[in-house]
Amino acid sequence: MKKWSGIALLLVLMMSVLVACGTKDEADGEKTGASDTKILKMGTSADYPPFEYVDTAVSDEIIGFDIDLAKMVAKELGYELEIEDMDFNGLIPALQAKSIDMVVAGMDGNNEERKKVIDFSTAYFTATNLVITMKDSNINSAEDLKGKKIGAQTASVQEKGAKSLEEQYGYSVESRDRVPDLFQEIKSGHLDAIVIADVVANGYIESNKELSSFELPEEHKLGLSMAFQKDSDLTAEFDRVLKELQDKGEVEKLVLKWFSN
Repeated sequence: MKKWSGIALLLVLMMSVLVACGTKDEADGEKTGASDTKILKMGTSADYPPFEYVDTAVSDEIIGFDIDLAKMVAKELGYELEIEDMDFNGLIPALQAKSIDMVVAGMDGNNEERKKVIDFSTAYFTATNLVITMKDSNINSAEDLKGKKIGAQTASVQEKGAKSLEEQYGYSVESRDRVPDLFQEIKSGHLDAIVIADVVANGYIESNKELSSFELPEEHKLGLSMAFQKDSDLTAEFDRVLKELQDKGEVEKLVLKWFSN
């Protein structure tokens, strides 16, 4: 009996050692796998279709042109993206605080004030600003905006552009954090007009026939760029791959996918 008890105890000890080794190997494997994957935290403002938005009828996943492009470049560089949705006016402060690594959110890279605190990639898309009004508003030009309330997204280049012309055309500017709020308020009459990029505005105009648009005389083209922390090594990495993908026609394929309609 003692002999068999000894053998049984020995077997239990051997099994314990094997299980411990297996657990250690699994843990080491998970650790190695995790270290092989380079994670980048990307901030966006998912209220800007077709650049970045959530189609709630399908899922809660953030999709869009910017998202596809960012994932494509990141994959080429061996990165995996963790995407965080936040208000547009919180994106640059998040970069400065280093709580995120990059921003892809339809952001204009020609802004000299922004360039002082963050870095931009080369432009990956060109857009034009439009003034959106209701068709029955009798607002058809910048001169018709006198005494009106104009809406723009907080901290956006559209907000800055609208404010720069505020005194000249005699209107007042009101800011909102989210683009859908702007369209809701123009339809409800709380705003008389809003300023927004053409590629975003076009989708709303097509689905809301009561809306119309025009360009301001001083309108300029926006060079949309990816944003990074100041002096980040990522800027040069993403620039290189962006150019390669543009040369191969891969960026144009995404443009056709998201803007062909």
